[in-house]
Amino acid sequence: MAEKEYSLPRASFDKPVKLLIVVAPFYRDIADNLIAGAKAEIEASGGTWDLVEVPGALEVPTAIGIAERLSNFDGYVALGCVIRGETTHYETVCNDSSRGITMLGLQGLCIGNGILTVENRAQAEVRADPAAMNKGAGAAAAALHLIALTRKWGASRKGVGFIPEAQEYKLAGELKDNPKA
Repeated sequence: MAEKEYSLPRASFDKPVKLLIVVAPFYRDIADNLIAGAKAEIEASGGTWDLVEVPGALEVPTAIGIAERLSNFDGYVALGCVIRGETTHYETVCNDSSRGITMLGLQGLCIGNGILTVENRAQAEVRADPAAMNKGAGAAAAALHLIALTRKWGASRKGVGFIPEAQEYKLAGELKDNPKA
């Protein structure tokens, strides 16, 4: 008997949410299915999305890092597919793309990782298919849940705890310059 997977209820938002879908379309049909699943999940949560394509899975974390520095997205969906070949390149691409995404996540970016790492095309097809495993939607849902957590916890930090010294000096200067602040 197959195990039934549990999914969290869909994230909900009281303010608009916008995600960037970053996809490596090396296997175009697989990528298109992942994208379809991600878009549908984002829209079902009331969110909007933009889409960019990059040459390969190794460039996905870099594109997300650039977007974080230069744009204003709430979160990111990383999509692509790496199918095992005859060389060790598979391990490099899988490990390094995942590591890059994880490092960005640990810096506070809200990223759902939907880069498939599979042994063969058949595994990729079933995982990408919106009518089957729908891993594109799963990656979007993960990003949306992280955004919801960030908003939940981010709101409670205002006025709680200590003010870092540099910020305290800046705040004191602003108050001195503008007594109504």
